[in-house]
Amino acid sequence: MTDSPIRPVPYARSIAEQIGRLNEQLALAPPREAARVLAAVLNPEDGILGRLTGLMITGAQFAKHHSEQGILPPEVCLAMGRAANELHDIVLDLDEHVDQFGTFASPGASPPPTTPKPVASALVVRRRR
Repeated sequence: MTDSPIRPVPYARSIAEQIGRLNEQLALAPPREAARVLAAVLNPEDGILGRLTGLMITGAQFAKHHSEQGILPPEVCLAMGRAANELHDIVLDLDEHVDQFGTFASPGASPPPTTPKPVASALVVRRRR
């Protein structure tokens, strides 16, 4: 492995801090700006969620290799693989909604006149058993 000008652990911490600041900005952003941010975050090719999923897939491959070598317990490999798969499924589920954030974010966007006014609905919460 060659020496890289980027030190990975501090770099990862810096990215985590930036995501924390982005979260703070998202919470304070006006609706259209928040929608633009979410569309960028959820973009499956180059958004944060897609890139994080790729990182988890790489981590799962690392864990698998080192689990096969007896360095890591098999449970670590299984957990990493499950996390990567779940994130991938989430990206696929959200992919169909990314355009809706972009549409909402565009200036002058408004629902068509035949669309009924949105009504709040109860959310279903899934619990792990």
